[in-house]
Amino acid sequence: MQQPVLESAQTSVHEGGAHQREVPCHDPATLEPLGSVSAMNLAEVKAIVDRGRAAQRSWGKTSFAERRAVLRDVLDHIVAHQEEICRLCVRDSGKTMVDAALGEVFPVCEKIRYVIENGEKDLAPEPRASGFLMHKKAWVEYQPLGVVGVLCPWNFPFHNLFCPTVPALFAGNAVVAKVSEHTSWSAQPLCDIFRKVLAARGHDPDLVQIVTGYGETGAALVRSGVDKIFFTGSPANGKKVMATASEGLVPVVLELGGKDPMLVFEDADLDHATSQAMLGVFTACGQMCVGVERIYVMDSVYDEFVRRVTTQAQALRQGPPLDGVVDVGAMTMPRQLDIIADLVADATSKGARALVGGKKRTDLGGQFFEPTIRGDVDHTMKIAQEEQFGPVMVIMKVRSEEEAVRLANDTAYGLGASVFTKDVARGERVARRIRAGMTVVNDYGLAYMIQALPFGGVGVSGFGRINGKEGLRACCLEKAMVSDRVRLGGGVSVYPIRPATFDLTRGVISMLYSRGVGEKARAAGRVVKSLVSILRS
Repeated sequence: MQQPVLESAQTSVHEGGAHQREVPCHDPATLEPLGSVSAMNLAEVKAIVDRGRAAQRSWGKTSFAERRAVLRDVLDHIVAHQEEICRLCVRDSGKTMVDAALGEVFPVCEKIRYVIENGEKDLAPEPRASGFLMHKKAWVEYQPLGVVGVLCPWNFPFHNLFCPTVPALFAGNAVVAKVSEHTSWSAQPLCDIFRKVLAARGHDPDLVQIVTGYGETGAALVRSGVDKIFFTGSPANGKKVMATASEGLVPVVLELGGKDPMLVFEDADLDHATSQAMLGVFTACGQMCVGVERIYVMDSVYDEFVRRVTTQAQALRQGPPLDGVVDVGAMTMPRQLDIIADLVADATSKGARALVGGKKRTDLGGQFFEPTIRGDVDHTMKIAQEEQFGPVMVIMKVRSEEEAVRLANDTAYGLGASVFTKDVARGERVARRIRAGMTVVNDYGLAYMIQALPFGGVGVSGFGRINGKEGLRACCLEKAMVSDRVRLGGGVSVYPIRPATFDLTRGVISMLYSRGVGEKARAAGRVVKSLVSILRS
């Protein structure tokens, strides 16, 4: 089989003889060509955004009940077509069917369930105290933004399209998503789930659209007039998105990956800790922003932990996911294979102990990197500092809780973390000390599945939040509203300024904010005196 072009664009002739750039698509596990999609330009992207904006005008006026009904129909379709959705993800990304079910379908279903049950409450007008202005009432309204742009990464083609779209749509927006050039083949059939449900319920399907192409297309979406951008990807590309968004002051939410630590203390349940380590490292071939990239194990249980994970990793089966039952699939992005190989080689050259794997699986024909474990790693090695995004377990020995926390925080990233100990109070104490957007005690990755919680990081892991009420409200204009509780008939009048106007203002401030009843009373006397002076003048 001839290997398709993987990284560069090609030119083809469409109907009418017009030349247009194309994005070739292929199966990462077999390198089988899957076809191609258009690399859209700025004019095409703007036209799509304009259609979304036209569709949003009526959608933004729909009731929450109708939006729930749309999402319920979407959820019904997903549940009824799980295998079909998983197969699309497997062909496009190289992950296993189980990885697709657990990492793509499961969290999307839970996201939709949360929004159906809680979305209206999370976006209901929220009363706020009006302070000393007791005659006024104050509240916050959560209004649609208009058109939300989403820049999707390549690791979870279904999840990365649906999870930003669900809250944005429920909040009353239209969505235009730029999908990754590495997973564009599945994008339209997955997007059509939304579009068909919307059309069936009498809404404009252009409420949810995709655009395809390379980095230029993503930049075009940021410049297209969208009202907000949600980006998931690397810190380097996040900076580019921010720079482009700054041209039009387009607000952004950035989820920029992680270097998540797992801390295993001497009293941890090792059966559970090792199973969670395997899950956190090898799920989706390690291509997860919340993947476990650093494991710190107390010295008294280090050797036993290493022995257990080594035995389990040696038994992992790898190959094309649709050819039979395998544990680990392929890498989605070709270039990632070289990144991982370089990090592993650097660690080994600096003294890391080679326990399992460490090289590309060229014998399998696709984009495979074998399950790998390196022990005795330290922070002089690049693999302890740089995001590797692959099936590599990195294990380090620590001798105290203080050392474990210090090393866990010795990173520019700050997305997630996990702590394993039978002493829950200790686990929570340590969790609070780790600089991360999320920390889970005695489990891996569950914070994301608790959709009531916000998801996001600190440092180069980005800013802004998705999930929970924070994620829903991030899709809205948070508008402050003030109106009459009691109509008094007049407001504050300053002009024309009189000699006593400053004394009146100073007196009011002192009356409201001074300490003690006596001081407030004296200030009140000065207020009365100033008012009398102003009335006489």
